[in-house]
Amino acid sequence: MTNTPDQSPLGKTSAYQTQYAPELLFPIPRQQKRDELGLSGTLPFFGVDIWNAYELSWLNMRGKPQVAIATISAPADSPNIVESKSFKLYLNSFNQTRLANHEALLALLREDLSHAFGAPVHVALTPAEEFGKLKMGELDGLLLDRLDIEVDNYSPAPELLKANFDEATVEETLVSHLLKSNCLVTGQPDWGSVQIHYVGPQIDQESLLRYLIGFREHNEFHEQCVERIFVDILRQCKPSKLSVYARYTRRGGLDINPWRANFSTSKPSNLRTARQ
Repeated sequence: MTNTPDQSPLGKTSAYQTQYAPELLFPIPRQQKRDELGLSGTLPFFGVDIWNAYELSWLNMRGKPQVAIATISAPADSPNIVESKSFKLYLNSFNQTRLANHEALLALLREDLSHAFGAPVHVALTPAEEFGKLKMGELDGLLLDRLDIEVDNYSPAPELLKANFDEATVEETLVSHLLKSNCLVTGQPDWGSVQIHYVGPQIDQESLLRYLIGFREHNEFHEQCVERIFVDILRQCKPSKLSVYARYTRRGGLDINPWRANFSTSKPSNLRTARQ
């Protein structure tokens, strides 16, 4: 039977298990939402979902607590996403679990998460002694939020998007911190910043900002919002190259940062932003 969001732990009272329980992970097929976008067969993008887990703790073999930050990278072409509350419950199941070393934890995380996502994932741990090496940074690009616009629509409206098809193509990187959507199941707010890099007809910046603000009352998971933004811009503005990267604020010790692109470029930086 196919898992659906309403069957997940979201919005339900959940007892925290503190002994290792990989069965807590709740995968949801990506294709369900991609069907809504008319995506089938070869995807118009590749990419990755970068998760940062700040509430990760376990016990060493003598019972002493250990802590680390985990970074998980799941490919966009994996069959599933993992519902974030189930991800949190799974990570907390390590709290009273004794493990020999970091490598033992890494092995379990890689095996369990690869199984849940349906494809190999990359997992890295930052131990406590290296926390001081972590840096912060903001998304580069021209800030759309500087525009003084009037807004009266708060649901996605791709027809708002405009581009100048009569002039030479441009290459631009545009950024907004006004992305806000809601959890697909609970309706709780999800806050994010988004970076759009493209080569093609120049996109009208005011229309793009209105479009992004249009997610404000929209219910969808982070990964699905980014794919919707990518597909809408690609179809309406017809850039030859496009990437969309969102950095969402954390909930339950997890932040999710989806990136989608259709041209050869390096994976984006995982620098934590000020709001994260």
